[in-house]
Amino acid sequence: MGGRIFVGLMSGTSIDGVDAIVADFTGARPVVLASHHLPFTADLRARLLELARPFPGELDAASEAGLALAEVYAEASLAAIGKAGLAPAAISAIGCHGQTVRHRPERGYTLQIGAPALLAERTGIQVVADFRAADLAAGGQGAPLAPGFHAAILADPAIPRVVLNLGGIANITRLVPGQRVIGFDCGPANILMDAWTERHLQRPFDRDGHWARSGHVLAPLLRRMLAEPFFVLPPPKSTGRDLFDIDWLQRHLAGDEAPADVQATLLALTATTVADAIRSMTDVPGVPDLADVADRGVGAALEVVACGGGAFNGALMEALAARLAPARTLTSADLGLAPEAIEPLAFAWLASARLDGQPGNLPDVTGASGPRVLGAVYPAPS
Repeated sequence: MGGRIFVGLMSGTSIDGVDAIVADFTGARPVVLASHHLPFTADLRARLLELARPFPGELDAASEAGLALAEVYAEASLAAIGKAGLAPAAISAIGCHGQTVRHRPERGYTLQIGAPALLAERTGIQVVADFRAADLAAGGQGAPLAPGFHAAILADPAIPRVVLNLGGIANITRLVPGQRVIGFDCGPANILMDAWTERHLQRPFDRDGHWARSGHVLAPLLRRMLAEPFFVLPPPKSTGRDLFDIDWLQRHLAGDEAPADVQATLLALTATTVADAIRSMTDVPGVPDLADVADRGVGAALEVVACGGGAFNGALMEALAARLAPARTLTSADLGLAPEAIEPLAFAWLASARLDGQPGNLPDVTGASGPRVLGAVYPAPS
C-alpha cells in the first residue's frame, strides 16, 4: 500500500464530533502527519441522535443530516491537511466511515450517512466510503472493520495482544502470534456512561471517571444489565445504538437509584463485559487459551492495548486492569500511536487497501464468506 498520503475520518457511536487524521503509508507503519478534531454543533448532534430510532420523516432527516455531515467532514479534512502543511492535491484519498444511523446485520443491512460525493466536491479529493456493504453482501456483520488494521499495525511476533477499542461501543481484536485473528463487538464502552452524564450533569462525558468514582456499584442493577442476551452471543457479532441506548438503560432501572451510583454501575458494566469477552476468546474453536499461550513460551504475558476515548478514563482503565490482571493493561500511546488516532487511521488504511485492490475485512471477525475489497470510490471533481 506504499507511497501515498491518506486522510481518515471517523465519527463514531459517541456522536461527539469528527476525528480527522493525515497519515503517510509509505512504510510498513503509518506516519501520522497531523490530526484535527471538530466537534459537532449542538443542533447537528441532536439531529444525529434523533436518527437512532425510526420516526416519521426520517428519510428526509437522514438525507439532510448526511449533507450537513459532508460539510463538517470537509472542514475537518481540510483543517488536518492544512496542519500537515499540505495541499489537497497531495492527498491520495479520504477514507470516510460515515455516521452509522442503523446497524441491523441480522436483517442484512447497515446505514452510514455522510454524502461522500459532496465531500469529494467540497475538498477536491477522491473519497472512499461505504466500507461495510461488501462484507454484508458476503454474509458478514459488516463490523468490526478495524481488526484488519490492528493486525497489520499492532501485532507483535513475540507478544500476545488484545487490542481494545473503547469508543461508544467496545470491540476487541485478539492478536496471538501464529494464530488467526479474531475480534468482535462486546457491548457498551462509553455510550451509556456518556448518555447518563449528559442527562444528569449536562456534560458530554464523565471526565476521567470522576463522577463514577463518587458512586457505588449497585450489584442488583449490574446483574440485570449483565443478563442482556447480546453479551453471551458467540462471535461474529456487532452492535450499536440500535440496542444500547438510554432506553435500554431505563428498562433496567428500578427508579430509586442515585445517579452517581448508576454511573459507577455503568462503568462496572463496561469493565466486566470487556473482561468477560476477552476471557470468552478461550472458547473459540481452534484458538488456544490465552493463558496457555503465555505458558507455552510464545512470548511475554498478554498485553491489552486500549484505544479510543475510553482510554483517557482513568477510572475505567483502573477497573479494567483489576479485572484483567495479570495481563498488562496499557494504551496505544505506549506503542507510539495516540488512542484517539486508531479509528481514523483504520479508515485511512482501508481507503489505501481499496485503491490497491486489497481486501479490508477479516472473515474470521465479521463472518463473511471470504475476503472482500471494501468501499466505494467517489472521484474528485475534474
